[in-house]
Amino acid sequence: MQQDQAATSPDTDGEGAASRGREPAFNLPRGLTAILLFLALVHFLRTYVLPAELDREVILNFAFLPVRYTLPLGEQGLVWLWTPVSYSFLHGSWEHLIFNVFWMIAFGAPVVRRIGIGRLAVFWCLSAAAAVGLHVIFHWGEMAVVIGASGVVSGLMGAAARFVFSPSGRISRQFAHLNRRLSFAETLTNRSALVFTGIWFLTNFLVGFGILSIGGAGSVAWEAHIGGFLFGFLLFAFFDPRG
Repeated sequence: MQQDQAATSPDTDGEGAASRGREPAFNLPRGLTAILLFLALVHFLRTYVLPAELDREVILNFAFLPVRYTLPLGEQGLVWLWTPVSYSFLHGSWEHLIFNVFWMIAFGAPVVRRIGIGRLAVFWCLSAAAAVGLHVIFHWGEMAVVIGASGVVSGLMGAAARFVFSPSGRISRQFAHLNRRLSFAETLTNRSALVFTGIWFLTNFLVGFGILSIGGAGSVAWEAHIGGFLFGFLLFAFFDPRG
């Protein structure tokens, strides 16, 4: 996978030329920075401030549990309504959090630059729900707790695959968000996009079969990763203001 130097022009359809020379190469969007700080704050409070009993209450009320949806919804308050999103703000360890932050910086930054923080908020909620939506199909009625932003990160990866690769297959780290969005056919025939997607799915299948362990989160809800990725890949056009 090749990367352009900062001076190389990406496939931008002629837009944004006036501002390219002034954009720092590693400047994160403010909205994404705020999200990452919030995730770190939540985990810091859970790890070092909240007593164990209270943290268990946080998990009970904000983590995703497939078993909730086998019970009468009217008998459990509204917890079932927000946990398909709130679970994505909790993490099992600092390693788990740092792993997700790393990939969110890599793939979330171009997505946020492209769609803005408002659309990102909607994308986050829907991709989180889509991730556990697929997970619950394979784990119906189970008591296993699902936490972490991995499903959302996977959604960001799926979305990024639609535009970060120029038709030549190259990536400009600074200006990838200015590329035109590739069609499904173009994405699946773009060598770099195809290799990236293939490696991503292979890695998750290896995790699912227990051959590979990543992220420091114990048991990995790899089906949720698939659900998030498919959401971002298939539905990114609805969030893309560049058409």
